[in-house]
Amino acid sequence: MDRRNASRGPMTTAIHAGEKPDETTGASAPPIHMSSTFVSEDVSGFSAYDIREDSPYAYARWANPTTDMLEQKIAALQGSEACLCTASGMAAATAIFLTFLSAGDHVLVSDVSYAGVAELARDTLPRLGIDASFVNMSDLDAVAAEIRPNTKLVHTETPVNPICRLTDLSAVAKLAHAAGALLSCDATFVSPIGMDSTALGVDLVMHSITKYIGGHGDAVGGAVAGRADLIRQMRVEAGIHHGGVISPFNAWLIARGAATLPLRVKAHAQGAQAVAEWLETHPAVNRVIYPGLPSHPQHELAQRQMTNAAGMLSFQVGDAETGRRIAQQMIDRLEVIHYAVSLGHHRSLIFWMETEGLMDTSFRLTGAAAEDYRRFAGDGIFRLSVGLEDADDLIADLDRAL
Repeated sequence: MDRRNASRGPMTTAIHAGEKPDETTGASAPPIHMSSTFVSEDVSGFSAYDIREDSPYAYARWANPTTDMLEQKIAALQGSEACLCTASGMAAATAIFLTFLSAGDHVLVSDVSYAGVAELARDTLPRLGIDASFVNMSDLDAVAAEIRPNTKLVHTETPVNPICRLTDLSAVAKLAHAAGALLSCDATFVSPIGMDSTALGVDLVMHSITKYIGGHGDAVGGAVAGRADLIRQMRVEAGIHHGGVISPFNAWLIARGAATLPLRVKAHAQGAQAVAEWLETHPAVNRVIYPGLPSHPQHELAQRQMTNAAGMLSFQVGDAETGRRIAQQMIDRLEVIHYAVSLGHHRSLIFWMETEGLMDTSFRLTGAAAEDYRRFAGDGIFRLSVGLEDADDLIADLDRAL
């Protein structure tokens, strides 16, 4: 990371980090370098292990100027030394797991997390000889009890997708580091602006940059930010050997979105707060889960750990049959909010997520873990990503559908 960014404000960093006027044309905006290969002026090796920090560009899977620009920008926003951008958020999660875990190792994973990560950890990692166990990361005693001598990685998520439960990152970082394990965290729900994950002790901060960092729903990508030595390992293992690299065009689109990230996240949070407060008063709504509300069971932690609650919230409307009925009403009646998956875009998105289906497929929780999930989600929740529309228009749209 360019140390100059450490003394600059978030808007200046978002706009300028990683960028400079084009040396050839003087263009103020960064160019898109779509070339897959680069002309070499030196005799060099043909292996990832020959790459040095000062190596010239050779092949786009190894490095690309447009991707470098985005990586520098995200590292600066996250307060990290370095960043690796990947083809998707799932490619970023896979990069973490398959770089730092080998057969015989153990990984401790949040028992509620993004569905793709949950399924990867439950189905794929054991097939590779990697032992994965799952724990409610809001229960520090349970986390401590599940760490083993061969635990190499603790992977958490906060707020968790989709129920907005929080993890005390500083406390979990102490537990992981005391055991000699790395801590990784999926911070997609809050972005680098909403929470300083690096300062809280996270070694590898993961984002689906399809979401808030890109912000416009038109490009897919992932990122992992962390110490330079860890990112260097991932670049060789995951970027070059596994090949899950981001397209330069997507990198350019996401960097353009990242320039307005601080402004957008502030607006997302303002809109979400207004919508969440209104939902709490609606007779059809049983419960609203949003870290910015005093009613959130971990509101004190949210106030201490997060600098911005961003735009993700969930709410209950009763039993599963009621949820399905209202979901169909939303499909039929919504005029502003889109009934669609994904999150963190400039337009608002909502989707019904039924508990039974998630238990059967992604989370497979039983006993106390299933009870805790239902404490937040009941028989199902609507996950709402509040966009940048006027809050009054979003409230009127929801009122039509509810």
